[in-house]
Amino acid sequence: MPILAGRMSQLGTESAFEVLARATELQRQGRDIINLGIGQPDFKTPAHIVEAGRKALADGHHGYTPANGILPLREAVSADLHRRHGVTISPDRVLVVPGGKVTMFFAIMMFGEPGVEIIYPNPGFPIYESVIRFSGATPVPMRLHEAKGFSFDAEEVLAQITPRTRLLIVNSPGNPTGGVAPKAEIDRLVAGLARHPDVTVMSDEIYGEMLYEGAHVSLTSYPELEDRLILLDGWSKTYAMTGWRLGYGVWPKALLAHAERLAINSHSCVNASAQYAGIAALTGPREPSERMVAAFAERRAYIVPALNALPGFRCATPGGAFYAFPNITGTGLDSRAFQTRLLDEAGIATVSGTSFGAFGDGNVRFSYAASLEALRTAVGRIADWLGTVDRTDPARRRA
Repeated sequence: MPILAGRMSQLGTESAFEVLARATELQRQGRDIINLGIGQPDFKTPAHIVEAGRKALADGHHGYTPANGILPLREAVSADLHRRHGVTISPDRVLVVPGGKVTMFFAIMMFGEPGVEIIYPNPGFPIYESVIRFSGATPVPMRLHEAKGFSFDAEEVLAQITPRTRLLIVNSPGNPTGGVAPKAEIDRLVAGLARHPDVTVMSDEIYGEMLYEGAHVSLTSYPELEDRLILLDGWSKTYAMTGWRLGYGVWPKALLAHAERLAINSHSCVNASAQYAGIAALTGPREPSERMVAAFAERRAYIVPALNALPGFRCATPGGAFYAFPNITGTGLDSRAFQTRLLDEAGIATVSGTSFGAFGDGNVRFSYAASLEALRTAVGRIADWLGTVDRTDPARRRA
């Protein structure tokens, strides 16, 4: 029997993929399943991006690339950040990696060890807490408040910082809530961080181009954070490139060599054809991405009031991403029971709020990266299903 390192028991998983596996199995059995669980755009990668990847293969780009990514791609990232945020970032500070999670993993493992605290959003992307525990550090949840549109409270966060705090993770727009931190709240957080110069910040901005009102506030636009800010971004969401596994981090100069060393020791480099596709995404037409966000906005305009009209539901309007995170405590079911029964009994896949941390209890994540027709059908099924649920005994149904 293999004897594993004890830390392996600390490593969690991502429940959306577990739900996807269960939904796929039910479909295999012949069930009609509407999947509102997976966080993946239902759009194809734009044709000009696919062609760039195909051409790179045809042109013979089959070998290793530099560990930090090919220079034209890193230059394109720098130009794109200047276009979006007006910041000047050297391509030498960009580390191209196989997906957004890698930047997250590197940052947490770089700072996490026993005796250290890392502050992370809760409810938030489940891999934050999982990797913090795996590193040996203590995860300290930053509460995101429904009453504030699932934003953090800056003073509350600053009060959580102790001499043991090494890393603070921020995610706006956020998964699973779609919450967007207002500029005033970010301003207060950044101002307060001046009192804590040893705390590094990782800003997960993977949904930064998926907002419905106003402009994205990037932490890269605060020069006082430049020497301790790690930016996490990538192509998966904005360009519908989830399967291409392409992301990047922007690292402070003092941390860059450490991040590159982790890359060399783990994945060596990112596959060449995906990198050329990434250049096409950043330098090509914006219209496909804009059309996708417009479609998500139309779906948001439907799904939020539709969920609020269901008995026992209360749903805040998400400011970004493509998730609704309604409170379902009024149904009489807890989040996990709601997720399980809704899939098994009504054929609707969602993800329990508890999959995103303890503060997600009472909520369920709905991904509206699905067609309007699918969303309407799903809401109708949920309404019918709620009429059959015996809220006094979750194991029984009314006759």
